[in-house]
Parts: sequence; C-alpha cells; structure tokens
Amino acid sequence: MEEVSSSSQSVELLEHNEGNIENESEKTSNVEERVEDPKVGMLFDSIDELVEFYKLYGKAKGFGVSIRTSKKGTDGKVRYVTVACCHTGKQRIRSSNPLKLKPQSKTDCKAKLSVVLCPDEKWMLNSMILDHNHELSPGKSRFYRCHRVPQSSRKRRLELSDKTSILNNSFNSFGVDAGEHQNSPFLENDCIHLVDRVKCLQLQEGDATAMNNYFLKMQVDNSNFFYMMDLDEEGRLRNVLWVDARSRAAFKEFGDVVTFDTTYLVNKYDMPLALFVGMNHHGQLTLLGCALISSEDTETFTWLFQSWLTCMSGCPPSAIITDQDQAMKKAIEIVFPNARHRWCLWHIMKKMLEKLRGCGQYESVKFCMQNVVYDSLTKEEFEESWGRFIEKYKIERNEWLLGLYDERHRWVPAFVKDIFWAGMSTTQRSESMHAFFEGYVNSKTSLKQFLEQYENALTKKVGNENKEEFNSFKSCLPCITRYEMEKQFQSAYTTAKFKEFQQQLIGKIYCNLSSCKEGATISEYAVGEDISTGESHRRAIFYVLFNEVTSEVNCNCRLFEYRGILCKHQIVVLIQRMIYQVPDKYILKRWSKTVKRGHTKIRICYDNWFVKPEARRFDKMCNAFHEVADLATDTEDRCEMVMTWIHKLNGELKEAEDVCGTNKPISGGQVMSWQSFEFMGCLLNTILIYYHNFDHAFKMY
Repeated sequence: MEEVSSSSQSVELLEHNEGNIENESEKTSNVEERVEDPKVGMLFDSIDELVEFYKLYGKAKGFGVSIRTSKKGTDGKVRYVTVACCHTGKQRIRSSNPLKLKPQSKTDCKAKLSVVLCPDEKWMLNSMILDHNHELSPGKSRFYRCHRVPQSSRKRRLELSDKTSILNNSFNSFGVDAGEHQNSPFLENDCIHLVDRVKCLQLQEGDATAMNNYFLKMQVDNSNFFYMMDLDEEGRLRNVLWVDARSRAAFKEFGDVVTFDTTYLVNKYDMPLALFVGMNHHGQLTLLGCALISSEDTETFTWLFQSWLTCMSGCPPSAIITDQDQAMKKAIEIVFPNARHRWCLWHIMKKMLEKLRGCGQYESVKFCMQNVVYDSLTKEEFEESWGRFIEKYKIERNEWLLGLYDERHRWVPAFVKDIFWAGMSTTQRSESMHAFFEGYVNSKTSLKQFLEQYENALTKKVGNENKEEFNSFKSCLPCITRYEMEKQFQSAYTTAKFKEFQQQLIGKIYCNLSSCKEGATISEYAVGEDISTGESHRRAIFYVLFNEVTSEVNCNCRLFEYRGILCKHQIVVLIQRMIYQVPDKYILKRWSKTVKRGHTKIRICYDNWFVKPEARRFDKMCNAFHEVADLATDTEDRCEMVMTWIHKLNGELKEAEDVCGTNKPISGGQVMSWQSFEFMGCLLNTILIYYHNFDHAFKMY
C-alpha cells in the first residue's frame, strides 16, 4: 500500500510540474518573441543577467554565446566584462595527427557586448558589435551548448518519469511537452546523462486498431501521408505499405539509389517488415517507405513495389539493392524494368561457409575467392581470375558457384561499379533494418508496440540528420594541404563527404605515376599505389585517362562513378597536369551542404517543423498558392494568367538571389547576410500581396 501511495503522489507531483513546465515554456517562448536588441546604455543588475539577456538574444537570432573576457580594476575587483558570439576567436589546430583534424567552428567573429561596472554596482553596456561574419540560423539555435541547459523543473520531471515508469521515455516526454520533439530545450544525449533507463509506453488497443489510429493521426497531421492495404477475398489484411510526407519528399532528393531489405527483423524478431531506404547527403540512411508483408513471394513483392511506385508518382529508382531472393528479382523485372538491380555482396560472401564447407580446402578456397572478387578491377580480369580459381580447386560442378557466375553482373564489383550507387559500397552489409530499429524492438515486440517505437526511431533519425546539418553549417574541417581543389570541396560538401574526399587526398601519398602514353587529345597514365592488407604489401596499377580538351579524368577503379567522390589516382593526374581546380562535373549537387533540401520543409509529427522559420514561410506560401490554384482551375484564361505570373516571379526570385550574393566567404564557404534575410521577408510579403490581388481579380472575374 505504501508503494501505491508513493506512486500516486509521484504522479500527482508530476502532473503539477507539467503545469509549471508548460507555463515556463510559454513564458520562455514569449520572452524570446519579445527579446529586444542590445543598446548602448542598457543596465544590468549582474553579469548573470547580462549573459541571460545575450543568450535569449542569441537564441532568437541564431547563434551561441560565451563569456569572452573579464578585467579587474586597480582595487582587484572585476569591472569590465565582455560576452561574445561562440564563434569568436581564431581556429586552433591542436591535433597531433595533421591528417585527422577535427571540425573547427571558430571564424574570428567580432560580435560582442562589453559592459562596465558603475558606481551604483550596476553593469552598463558601453560598447557592442552586432554584425556576424558567419551565417545565422534561429532554427538551429537549440544545438548550441549554451541553449541546451534544462530547467530545474525539467530535470525533476525526468527523475519522476523514470521513477514512476509512466512515460514512454524521458526524452520523448519533452517532445510532447514542447509540442514537437525538435522544440525540446535540450538533446537526447543530454537526457541520457540525467536518466539511465528508458521506459516504454505500451498501447492498449489491438494491432488493427493501433494501426488504424496511427494512419489516421498521420493523415490528419499531413495529408500527403500515403498508405495502401492489400486485402484477400474475405477482406482480411495481407499486406500494408505506408510512406509519410517527409519520406515522399526525401525520395525526390535521394531516391536515385534504394536498398530494399526484409531480412533483419524477419530473421531476428519474426516481424515481416520491409523497408525502402536511401542515402542522404551526409552519408546517413534515410527512410523512403515501410511495409508489413504476409509472405515473400513474387505476387506480394509485385504488389508492394507497384504500390510504392504509385506513392512516388510513378518515378522508379535508377538502381536498387536487395539480397539474392528470386521472388524479389522477378518482381523488380516486372515493376522496375529499367532499374539497375544489384545483389548485396555482404549476403553472398556470408553464405560461403554454408555453400563451400564441404570442400577439403575450405579456408584456402574462401581466401582465393575473396581475392578474385575484390581485387579484379575489370570484367576481363575477373573472368580470367575466376577461371583459374575454379580450375585450381576442381569445383566446376558446384551449383552455387555456377549460379553466381551466371549472375555476376548483379554482384561482382568489377561489373557494378560503372554506375552511381550513392556510397552504398559493394562490400557493405545491407544494414537498413539494423540501423533503423536496433534498440527499439526486441523478440517480444508486438505490432502495436512497434508502431510506437517506429515513430521514436524516426525521431532519432531526423534528429541525427539535423545534427549533421548543424555541424556542417556551424563548422568545417580544416584543409590539410594548400591545393585549391581541397578548398573547393570544403566549401561545397557536407562534413561527412568532405572527409571522404580528404581521405582520397591523403591516399595520394601512396601513389606515384608509373608511365604515360600521350595522344592527340587523350593521354593514359599508369598510377601505382602501394596497398597494405594486414601484413602483406603489394603494388597495384590503376589506369587514368585524361582529356586535354575538357580536363576530364577517368580511372578504372571507378570510385567516382559509384561513390561520387574523386579518387586518389585522378587527383594524382590532375596535379601532375597542374590543374588545381577540378571541373564542375566532379562536384556533385547530391553531396552539397548549401542546397536547400525539400524534405526538410515538410511538416511531420516527429520533426520540428514549425520551429524552422523557412518551413513556416514555406507552409504559408503553399496555403496561399493552393487557394490561387483552386480559383484558377475553372477556365484556361485564369490558368494561363497564373502560369504567366509564376514564370515572371520565378525569374525575379532567381535574379534577386543573384543580387543577394554579396556575402563574404568564410573558410571557403558562402554565408547569407542579414540584409538577405530581410529581403526574403519582404519578398514573402510581396508574394502574399500578389496572391491577394489575384484572389480579388478572380472573384471580380
């Protein structure tokens, strides 16, 4: 009885604190909206009050804050204090390894407030600099350390939620408290330091009810949520596919290469879950669709692929990766006849023990097969090496190997590296299920529990992407060489992809030119590379073709073709030709950190959509445009009138974007000035005025 009473008191106390926290959150939000600009002559009762004021100002404007300096008077008392932007100071490279540098956030920003102690013990603002030399983003403010300090009442709530076990988990409770997960005042890792255990809230309804409720909730939140159900003759559910609005938008950015996997949860947890997964510009997996399937036959996969294709407006992927399932293969040939279909090499090599363990020299056979597969750079080289391998071990009649050879164009690296695979390596395990749901499901997870954990998993994924987006926005890896091409990629690529380029640049030290055959327009270079695998060392020769007219370089390692990253052998040849700025074709928009990605503007319940000012503006304009479209669909004249205006406005926007390019470069990148932000605000108002004029004109018409 004492335990029940204690728990009841805890719940009551928690509910009481919820009210306080909501009030605190509302007060904080109102303060942020009303925060005034600093002015010379402002008075503060203490340094803490000054810091709190500058933090609120910084959070509203989009930068972090730190105490920069303090100076004592002749009496030994602190009389001068400066608080500054956290980007103040110059970069300091402290790593002992010059080839493994950490991202730098210091830009020598001069923004600061300086105060002096007055005779009445108040602090007066006597000088200030408000301009920053880096981009500001209010939507990313919460990631700065100074803005991630939880209030005492929130800490108490974390403790209570952990003790009473009445919340799903401590971090998710603040997603509800703040209205959106991303509006939480601190990050999930901050919660982990306060609470060690994560609690699960189990739904009470049955599986069908839980699924129906989830789909209804998602559609209410965003009408672009898509789902399709497959029923048998008696009306019983066989298969279901769902894709949220954010995933549909992400497909437009990252749907060129898709991994389709049904193995992880089926094998480990007996849950028939299938995922469509892509790769984003940070090299992270991003969800493009989710399904529950009753069987793994051609009919089921055909229904699933066709439903998913319908969801994506009939746009198929250029390439798709699966395991060796023959039913999938047939369904892909039916639904995606023009897509390049590749088998996951990890799954194939994993089967070697099962398929070849009968061989007397298994370890030797395994080692030799791996060498043939991984070391063959060309199709001809693989054919020759495979023939010697089969003949050496007398395994001509092994049906598994015969089948693999017949389908070699689906899995051997030398056969698949001729097209873009978005960094999904030919040697990589297809980890889509593992990466998305490890830690969120277990062997006893029911469907109704999974639907809840599914959203939690996506919340974590969106948070990780936002964090990487912030890291690429806030800081950049220092260059390790003086080559101009490195600065090109530093300013253009996300941190993760720039790091990949740097690894190739570092690898240049193990390469040297062996020979050169010069032609009229095409020259062929032989580049030797010293390769170490364990204790063995060998010299590999790669051939690079250089075009004198276009400065294009093509290497037979095909790294650029299948990963979109310039390889070390190409770099060697470019530098040999004294070409220090690479042609534009080698800087892919797909890895760019400056491109505004459409999926980040989509409103969805597990993403902090409404705290992003650009997203609020996007939604505001979309609503206005939809009303215009409704008014203009009645007649062809109205439609042409709107289309003419849109084309005109599109040109004005592009011209205005070019005019706003008065930004100063920082560490090789470009930033947007405050004038640009003000201009965009005015532009939005202009668009809305246009809309109201059209609205009035249509009604009169």
